[in-house]
Amino acid sequence: MLLPDLPIRAALPELVATLGHNACAVLQAPPGAGKTTLVPLALLEAEWMPPGGRIIVLEPRRLAARAAATRMAQLLGEPVGQTVGYRMRLESKVSAKTRIEVVTEVILTRQLQDDPALEGVAAVLFDEFHERSLQADLGLALALDAQAVLRPDLRLLVMSATLDAERLGAWLGAPVVRSAGLSYPVETHYLTPARVSSASRRPHERLQDLMPAVIREALAAHATGDVLAFLPGLADQRRVAERLAPTLAPTVDVHVLHGELPLEQQDAALRPAPAGRRKVVLATSIAETSLTIEGVTIVVDGGYARVPQFEPRTGLSTLTTQPVSQAAADQRRGRAGRLGPGTCYRLWTAADQPQLPAYLPPEILTADLSALALELALWGAHDAQALRWLDAPPAAALALARELLVRLHALLPDGRPTPHGRALAGLGLVPRLAHLVVRGKEVGQGATACALAALLTERDLLRPADGSFGPPDVRLRLEALETGRAPLPGLHPDHATLRRVREAATVLRRRAGVEAAPLEPDAAGLLTALAYPDRLAQRETPERVRMVSGQRATLPAEFFSASDAFFAVATLDGVAAQPRAGLAAPISRAELEQHFAYLLETREQVRWDDAAGRVVARRTQRMGALVLAETALPQPAPETVAAVVLDHLRAEGISRLPWTEAATQVRERLAFLHHLRPQQWPDVSDTALLEALPEWLGPFLDGVRSTADINKLDLGEALLSWLPDGWAQRQELDRLAPTHLEVPTGSRIRLDYHDAAAPVLAVRLQEVFGLLDTPTVGGGAVSLTLHLLSPGYRPAQVTRDLRSFWTSSYFEVRKELRGRYPKHYWPENPLEAQAIRGTKKQNGL
Repeated sequence: MLLPDLPIRAALPELVATLGHNACAVLQAPPGAGKTTLVPLALLEAEWMPPGGRIIVLEPRRLAARAAATRMAQLLGEPVGQTVGYRMRLESKVSAKTRIEVVTEVILTRQLQDDPALEGVAAVLFDEFHERSLQADLGLALALDAQAVLRPDLRLLVMSATLDAERLGAWLGAPVVRSAGLSYPVETHYLTPARVSSASRRPHERLQDLMPAVIREALAAHATGDVLAFLPGLADQRRVAERLAPTLAPTVDVHVLHGELPLEQQDAALRPAPAGRRKVVLATSIAETSLTIEGVTIVVDGGYARVPQFEPRTGLSTLTTQPVSQAAADQRRGRAGRLGPGTCYRLWTAADQPQLPAYLPPEILTADLSALALELALWGAHDAQALRWLDAPPAAALALARELLVRLHALLPDGRPTPHGRALAGLGLVPRLAHLVVRGKEVGQGATACALAALLTERDLLRPADGSFGPPDVRLRLEALETGRAPLPGLHPDHATLRRVREAATVLRRRAGVEAAPLEPDAAGLLTALAYPDRLAQRETPERVRMVSGQRATLPAEFFSASDAFFAVATLDGVAAQPRAGLAAPISRAELEQHFAYLLETREQVRWDDAAGRVVARRTQRMGALVLAETALPQPAPETVAAVVLDHLRAEGISRLPWTEAATQVRERLAFLHHLRPQQWPDVSDTALLEALPEWLGPFLDGVRSTADINKLDLGEALLSWLPDGWAQRQELDRLAPTHLEVPTGSRIRLDYHDAAAPVLAVRLQEVFGLLDTPTVGGGAVSLTLHLLSPGYRPAQVTRDLRSFWTSSYFEVRKELRGRYPKHYWPENPLEAQAIRGTKKQNGL
């Protein structure tokens, strides 16, 4: 077999020999060296290759896998499916003669799970490993484990264009073989700062303005050569194509290139332009490495890529548009120099170039790990650390993935796979969608479940060409899939996507053993919920729903019936902080109760309602943050009600309690005795009473449910009942801190204990004539502070030494009051005078 004269040929003898002596090797070869197509063919003829030994070549992208297999078959002069074939999720071309299988990543994982020893396979080649996809990392980890335990003779070759080969070789303990590349000089142009500053900061607006203009400038500046332009997504491709195509010369053709295109359109983009014509290929990052597009000498790099981002905190995965890494930008630039000297136009400034990240983080550090977690469980790797990883899966994301798999009944709580989990893995879908297919079949909706799973694996078939969002109702997609027509006026399905979805649904029906049947769009809500039970949602406002996790998302009510209260959300767009429900369908309460009973929870909630000023008790049927039903609870447990009232009173504070005059006096008397004898009498300060609220007030809360009930509480009696020695201590309270004191006239005057250090007796001076010494409380320990009042009840003197007052200050006070109150009795000798009430005349004086 005569191989093309590509740079990799010089390295092939060393590579073949290295793998003859080593189970693992690393090949570093720049883009254009020919490694993807020539290395497998060379290894097929190696001396160490056993008779009939097969080679598996892992390609991360379907388009590249098909192209690589086609090119190798051409070199052998055979059709694809003979010596060289390929396998991917919905398509395969292999036969009994096939010895080189180019497979996409999920296929390799399935092959390893089905046959861990990979019987008959002599070598596994990991192409474009620098892309660091999740499945490539997983496939290499499983292959290394199989090699160590079952197949020491299995050769593993990791091929990369830009990855740090020394680091990879050291990690693998493998020699590194290097190849020169087929690379011609590439002149690089950056945008001027002025041109960048005038462009929008939003990627899609920036690209739709700058990309067409720069492409036109590039075509005008170079008389020959085709253009390869890099854009982040399909919507960007379409926007740029719409603006660009009408402005180009009739001899220039515009092609788009992405993995969802029909095969004939992909081939048209890859073929050389006919003589006398030029072409512009608008591609995603799919064209960065493996693919060679004939005729390209000009690259226009938009500088962005669409990258999946998983948020462990919310469990949401979103596609985000991010600046490319320097490594990816160099790969893109190199596409212009594969066939001869070329030119690269970068839509950013030279000053921005050093600010780009060197590499984007590997997918295993940022992606949803549910599929990886299931594969590890099926492999028997309960501890992920038992396998060899270039970058180990993050523990938090892996734990979250395992929790999801337990909820889907794919794993037992101890991490072992269930029969259901094994069935999911065999469908070639992510666990959620595989669960949808299996459970959908069980509830009698197998055909619709397969169609919905296929819909959710492809681009939205109702998404407008401008990249805006279509209506979020999933049922419309099923209707379009069933009829092939627009489900609503002005809403036309994309026929290429429609065809792919139908093909995928047919494959899924065959794998799942489901017969073809008419689709039932009204089952979309239940089926979506089977895949996404953590995204069940309830209408909260006309524009917003709340999911079981408590996360809110926008979902305009205009697309659904006014009676739709519950929804199942399939996709979420935007950022995790403010997601948008991209695809959703209504689900009935009856369906929730029937199929998701394990999520239902009945709660009895007793709380204080500030607006009503009372305790309210409700029984709610909940599903996480969703409320399915709520009824009044007529007889809540008394202890629960009391606890709610206590919580309310704590929040309000002690001062907001109904302190009547009598209750206040009890509290002040207790405070006086606590001040006098703190070891024997309780602290009744605000802080102490708040802390001890259940002990002193709790027993009095039976039947208390409202503010009105609280206002009827006898706080004084509650404090007295709190006394530890009961009735005896009450009597002691009356003896040591009496409420009233009898004065010489026989009047019982109320004592004021507001100042715990100095209780007060406020009495008219005339009623204490003849009283020689200051009265005391506290068992004689504390003299009262006497407020001696005039007949008009105004303070005339304050004293704590009554005997001294009679012999000194009294005469000054007598002189003043005698003139003001001449009808009242003002004796010259108060020590021997009769205490009286009222005037002299009233007392016969």
